[in-house]
Amino acid sequence: MNDKKTPIPQLEGQTCFACGTANPIGLKLKFYRSGDAICTDIRLERSYEGWTNMAHGGIISTLLDETMSWTIIYFKRVFFVTRKMEVKFIRPILVEKPLTVRGRLLDSPDDLRIKAKADIMDNQGNVLARSTGEFVVLQEEKLSSVPEDMKKEMSALFEKFPPS
Repeated sequence: MNDKKTPIPQLEGQTCFACGTANPIGLKLKFYRSGDAICTDIRLERSYEGWTNMAHGGIISTLLDETMSWTIIYFKRVFFVTRKMEVKFIRPILVEKPLTVRGRLLDSPDDLRIKAKADIMDNQGNVLARSTGEFVVLQEEKLSSVPEDMKKEMSALFEKFPPS
């Protein structure tokens, strides 16, 4: 695997819980490309705890969903929504420990459905949780609920990514 970490530009000032820079309680994830994967590194604070010392399952699912989403944003450059995802919790994910979340594209059945996978690993490379997801590309007529300024910002962001 290519260990080079190429930072991915993101939108500033958004309130997305996972990647927004303007959400005071959000995760503020920053992504980078490493070979054919999109990754983020994080150390979860105690405020994201479920059972004592363990990350809440909803936070784990959020990390996986957001990483798969940024994998699609980067490689496919389309507007989409998560249709479904399956999460397998393999080992406890402890708070206040370094984690890496890695996403990759999977073979997709057609141009309107995209499949991706993501893993959460500890700093020894042990997989702690994994997911697969199916995402649906939004056609122009389905984008009416997306504000025009957001469409413009995302389209401009797509253009900042180098050709895949």
